[in-house]
Amino acid sequence: MKITQYEVRGLWLGLLGGILWAVNTVIIGVILSRSIFVDYIFIAPLISTFLHDALSSLWMMIHTFLYKRTGQLKQSLKSRSGKIIMIAALLGGPIGMTGFMLSVYYIGPSYTAIISSMYPAVGALLSYLFLKEKVTYKNIIGLSLAIVATIFLGITSQEEPQNLIYGLVFALLCVLGWGTESVISAYGMKNDVLPSIALQIRQTVSAVIYGLLIIPIIGGFPLVKIVLQDVTIILFAITALAGTASYLFYYTSINRVGPIKAMGLNISYSAWAVLFSLLLGFEAGVKEFILALLIITGSILTTNNPKEFFTMISFKKGAQL
Repeated sequence: MKITQYEVRGLWLGLLGGILWAVNTVIIGVILSRSIFVDYIFIAPLISTFLHDALSSLWMMIHTFLYKRTGQLKQSLKSRSGKIIMIAALLGGPIGMTGFMLSVYYIGPSYTAIISSMYPAVGALLSYLFLKEKVTYKNIIGLSLAIVATIFLGITSQEEPQNLIYGLVFALLCVLGWGTESVISAYGMKNDVLPSIALQIRQTVSAVIYGLLIIPIIGGFPLVKIVLQDVTIILFAITALAGTASYLFYYTSINRVGPIKAMGLNISYSAWAVLFSLLLGFEAGVKEFILALLIITGSILTTNNPKEFFTMISFKKGAQL
């Protein structure tokens, strides 16, 4: 079966989403290393998550207004599909993104990107259990490869043991949150919710939960005020823009080619993040590249047809555009 132009664009959007998420990941690492966070060791990543999603929600609101979709947004919020997207938002934001941010803080963007790239394997497993998608031996081998590579990363890491343990735990929390989010989001968007509307709901729900629940509990508003008065807020606006574009491409890819294929392309951010980290002076070496390749390979094998990932490279030969 020849792949359609619609699907080819969905594959490309999945890849672009991964590249932009790598940019987002590295900038977050730069932000968390700034001096204003020195006295706020634990809450800094949570504040960063709140500001990231809040600014992302604003970017998406601009997008919604420009495309005149406020009516669709209101309608989706009242629908069953919209409520399903809200559940996905809780899993991807307050759970997944918090784990991601805390992991970046404890073990850096390169390690976090590599470990968190395992979430497609979790998504594939959940798709099999709840959406009854077919799972082959290649899927099982891919899942096992991703898990073994992640364990190897933990065993051979040169980080301090305490920080490593925290980083691994939070990265795996991110894996669980994002893997679940992708499956639930796909289910919510299959009826009447556009990817951009789904993302608007996702980022807004996440920001509201943080602003009304998590930030007050940790006493984080004084730090929020400090950040708003510092040049760091510009970096947050930039990373939120990159993150928003990444998520918009990712959600559109999920809608066009399905969650498993979209996740498999999106996790390419692990390799891109290692490259970008090197350019910005973060420590990363041959081991990180090898592990990134192994985890990406494992994640791709969890898809039903890995060959389709390469169709976007040779679509001039095989695709009808």
